[in-house]
Amino acid sequence: MDAVLASVDDDKAEDIVQIDLRGRSDVADYMVICSGRSSRQVAAIAEKLSERLKTQLGIVAKMEGKETADWVLIDSGDVIVHVFRPEVREFYQLEKMWLPSGVARGPEA
Repeated sequence: MDAVLASVDDDKAEDIVQIDLRGRSDVADYMVICSGRSSRQVAAIAEKLSERLKTQLGIVAKMEGKETADWVLIDSGDVIVHVFRPEVREFYQLEKMWLPSGVARGPEA
């Protein structure tokens, strides 16, 4: 989990949210949601994360959505990462579905 957070932070992802899914989902233990300012940055964040997971931890992550890079999903097993362009993230609002009620996620929450 720390490697994922460090990677997206190093690549200047914005509005990084970590959600603990343990006991709430069998799919993964954690979800990370973050934004890139453009499709190019979204694709770069996802690609670098995938490379770092492979070289540092030996994890071959599955990736979907890199072609259009509006929303890229990286599945590393225990951690699922969603990298969005801001307007796409606002449209889907994954945080509202997964964050416990009453948890604020930022200034606009």
